[in-house]
Amino acid sequence: MRLNELRINDFRIIEDKTLELVPGWNVFTGANGAGKTSVLEAAFMLSHGRSFRRSFRDSLSRIGSQGFSVFGRLRRSDGSEVRLGLARRGGKLDARADGEVVGIASLVRCCAVVCFEPGSHELINGIAEERRRYLDWGVFHVEPDFLEQWRRYQRALRQRNKVLRDGGGDDYLEPWEIELAACGERIALLRGNYVDALHAYLAPLLERFLGELGEFQLSLDSGWKADLSLADALGEGRSRDRERGFTGRGPHRADWSISFDRAPRREHLSRGQEKLCALALVLAQAQLYSEQVGEWPILCLDDLSSELDLAHQTEVIGQLQASGAQVLLSGTERPQVFDASSSSLRVFHVEHGQIMV
Repeated sequence: MRLNELRINDFRIIEDKTLELVPGWNVFTGANGAGKTSVLEAAFMLSHGRSFRRSFRDSLSRIGSQGFSVFGRLRRSDGSEVRLGLARRGGKLDARADGEVVGIASLVRCCAVVCFEPGSHELINGIAEERRRYLDWGVFHVEPDFLEQWRRYQRALRQRNKVLRDGGGDDYLEPWEIELAACGERIALLRGNYVDALHAYLAPLLERFLGELGEFQLSLDSGWKADLSLADALGEGRSRDRERGFTGRGPHRADWSISFDRAPRREHLSRGQEKLCALALVLAQAQLYSEQVGEWPILCLDDLSSELDLAHQTEVIGQLQASGAQVLLSGTERPQVFDASSSSLRVFHVEHGQIMV
């Protein structure tokens, strides 16, 4: 898939700009703070309904504006085209597909964007929520019933938590625990299948990027004890859950971890190794998506030159050029490995929120 057009209005420091993108590499250059990352962030919003910049998610609208909008004209590998839009007005997000109002989930299902950016190392050393989001985005796009299972699970979870806070008896908890167990076991199965599939794509990337660390293990913690069913885990945890007023076991507490023979704990990885590990995870997810869906997602690489040394930059760019994927890349200058005359490359210069070809 590819974005043929990206229209940005009152987003970050970009007032109003329409970009015609090429199917290959779209490189955004400029000084720090010029607005390069905002372009990639706008594309990411169409695929996730949120920003990848964790510290600045509440300041998406341009200063002085009442909201923002992002529009994309997306072309799929089968030749079909869909027009996607996301806007915030009056504190409320409004998502549209081909002019029709849709839920965020429907918007996200239409468009697939993966991103490697300076905060991606949090996949390794950050909070579990970031790792669940990474995992669930991939599962969502390949498992049709995942979203419905997750919605049912969240509804039952809210109800069980309410009963816990209100001091309700076991007879009030049991109906919600039956629903939690049924949906939660299914969610855990889908996540486990995805992790198993991801392993095959991750292995060669980690061998190239971090081969000095030896073999790796990708482990999924379902959110409750492995030797118990979820129903049994919920029953076992009732007393403690009553004390705390919330449900402490289940898929909403899941996490995954990656370890190596020579770095068995995440604390053993350097910051550079964390970045390479995160990059491998992003690229593996993109490759798995392309295999399961039949087309590559759009890739955003933010500030690649400052995150990777020249050798790794060259390797990543070469691999993605061979894939045929559309890439949006930002940096202070155009990477040296590109041929300036290439028809699959378009360079944009960004300065104070102004974008010029």
